[in-house]
Amino acid sequence: MSTNTNWKKKTHDIIYEADTPAGKLFDLILLFLIIASIVLVMLESVESYGAKYVTFFNNAEWAITILFTLEYFARIITIKKPKAYIFSFYGIIDFLSTIPKYLSFFFGGAHALVALRVLRLLRVFRVLKLARFISESEGLIKALKASRAKIAVFLLAVLSIAVILGSLMYLIETNQDSGFDSIPKSVYWAIVTLTTVGYGDIAPATPFGQFIASVVMILGYAIIAIPTGIVSAEYTKNNKVHTNTQSCPHCMASNHLDEADFCYKCGEELN
Repeated sequence: MSTNTNWKKKTHDIIYEADTPAGKLFDLILLFLIIASIVLVMLESVESYGAKYVTFFNNAEWAITILFTLEYFARIITIKKPKAYIFSFYGIIDFLSTIPKYLSFFFGGAHALVALRVLRLLRVFRVLKLARFISESEGLIKALKASRAKIAVFLLAVLSIAVILGSLMYLIETNQDSGFDSIPKSVYWAIVTLTTVGYGDIAPATPFGQFIASVVMILGYAIIAIPTGIVSAEYTKNNKVHTNTQSCPHCMASNHLDEADFCYKCGEELN
């Protein structure tokens, strides 16, 4: 194995995996930089702090941006198919959260780009692969994917109930000056009440309308429990599979089984 290939392999293990001491340390440093960056963005938005410590915020942001830039290019260099990372979800997030400082240098208007810098917070999900969090997070994702058909049917049923109840309340509360001026507005009330949010901007005035509202409120508590049960059942079913943080250096596929020697997606030998 050449020195260049060996260097890339070691760097890949540090950046993309967290099963080694070096990989864990890298993720901890990355987590610290992400949190520090978000805190700086939040403090900079406070007018009194932003005006008083403008130089400190600017220098700190440049330092963090340069470190993120080095990490971004290191991720590209250490994989065999750079496009797999560049056009992946995290690759796009990394790019969008790094570029604002450079754009503000050339075009000004840094405050208009603060929202993009906040995208760095999404990178925390990548760091959640640390230690015991990997199996739990992957198990939850698999449970959500396995439950998507059931949840879709459930949401359709809830939407149908909201439309029916909203239409019914429109008929009951017509000419009562209680806010049920149209069916769409009444459906909005039904959704707010079913989800137990209860803004209070619309409220029934008739006894029968108040009775229906009480039923909807009680029904809302039952509805909240259903998707939780669906996902919990799938999570329990799929939680017996244990995965690690190994990332394929060829196609970047992750979630490999602990005993896997080859990538399940492209067949490439794992490090």
